[in-house]
Amino acid sequence: MNYFEMDKNREFDLILLGRVAIDFNPAYNDQVKEDFKPLKDVHMFEKYVGGSPANIAVGISRHGMKAGFIGKVSDDQFGDYVTEYFDKEGIDTSQITRCVNGEKLGLTFTEMLSSSESHILMYRNCIADLQLSVDDIQEDYIKNSKAILISGTALAESPSREAAIKAVMLAKKNNTRIIFDIDYREYNWKNPDEISIYYSIIAKEADIIMGSREEFDLTEKLIKPGMKDEESAAYWHGHNATIVVIKHGMKGSTAYTCDGQQFSIKPFPVDARKGFGGGDGYGSGFIYGLYQGWELIDCLEFGSAEAAMMVKSNSSSDTLPGPEEVHAFIKEEKELYGEMIARV
Repeated sequence: MNYFEMDKNREFDLILLGRVAIDFNPAYNDQVKEDFKPLKDVHMFEKYVGGSPANIAVGISRHGMKAGFIGKVSDDQFGDYVTEYFDKEGIDTSQITRCVNGEKLGLTFTEMLSSSESHILMYRNCIADLQLSVDDIQEDYIKNSKAILISGTALAESPSREAAIKAVMLAKKNNTRIIFDIDYREYNWKNPDEISIYYSIIAKEADIIMGSREEFDLTEKLIKPGMKDEESAAYWHGHNATIVVIKHGMKGSTAYTCDGQQFSIKPFPVDARKGFGGGDGYGSGFIYGLYQGWELIDCLEFGSAEAAMMVKSNSSSDTLPGPEEVHAFIKEEKELYGEMIARV
């Protein structure tokens, strides 16, 4: 079922705008297992590309979709690492530019204390991704994509927030669909009012909004605090949204459509290695299903399955699966736990 029309003649299925970083996770392989200990005691790490929009770009590319990326990286070997990784994955890097004043890519160090407890130590001083400016946003590039995904972290500071708003304005002008992944991260934000102001600017223009209950609460702080899920969905449907996805962690998630329907999914029961990365798999799988024209409940199931696969993994990018792997995972889980395991 197609919930919105897209120009199928455009080169890119989806371009993504926002954060790209470098993840350092405790080593976990046949030779070294550094997990489940305090970060101060970890000696060996494995390096991966990270950042939610970057991971989603990798995820949809592995599903056979054509992705492009608008972003800023450091002018050093870590910047080389990101662009070369994207090139290898088939992601267009023509709109990734280098910082000129020494700003660096964010570094994320992960502490895995147990299967249910993990923490992140983030270095984001003089950060590269937030140096994206309005001069980096090209109308022809946005016009050549069926949709654009805006990551909420890009709105945390200028000049990145103005660049993101310009991208949305150009998308509206050229009938490029807008996906808003609220993607709240505490770092770089100054106060809750700023969060509500800039999140709501993008949310009011978006065709699809995805976020946790906490993220919707932050977005709605200056609009109407304390809304329930159904109220939030109705409010954003009253603006431009066709689909509103609200997540509740281990309790599951629900997608609300502008025709008044709602579809709910529960997480697949897996033994997690970490408490993050699932959202990027979820987004990749859900978006892929939408582009295939699937029923919404099938999109949710596919996204939920991919999320489960990613929380079992040691990375949030390298181990993103292809569609055959996700289908095989769903089949195996249903054989183990029953046909309706994830559907509410």
